[in-house]
Amino acid sequence: MGSAFAPPPRRDRAAWRVLSVLLHAGVGFHKSCCGGPGYRPRTLSEIRERMTYARRSDEPFARALVRPDVPGTKG
Repeated sequence: MGSAFAPPPRRDRAAWRVLSVLLHAGVGFHKSCCGGPGYRPRTLSEIRERMTYARRSDEPFARALVRPDVPGTKG
C-alpha cells in the first residue's frame, strides 16, 4: 500500500469500495518527493469518470485513476 496510506473510517463503505478499486488496479500510496502520494479519487463517481476515460483513450487504467483532471470533462 505504501507509507502515505491512511485507511478510511471503518463504517464508510463507499470509501472502502473506492480503496478496493485503487488497490486492485495496482495504485499505491507511496510518498513522493513533495510529501504525499499525489491525487487519488475519493468517490465512486470519480472512479467511473476515470474508467470511462481509460476505455475511450486506451490509457492504462491505473494511470487514468491517478489523473487529477480528466481531459474532455467539465469539473
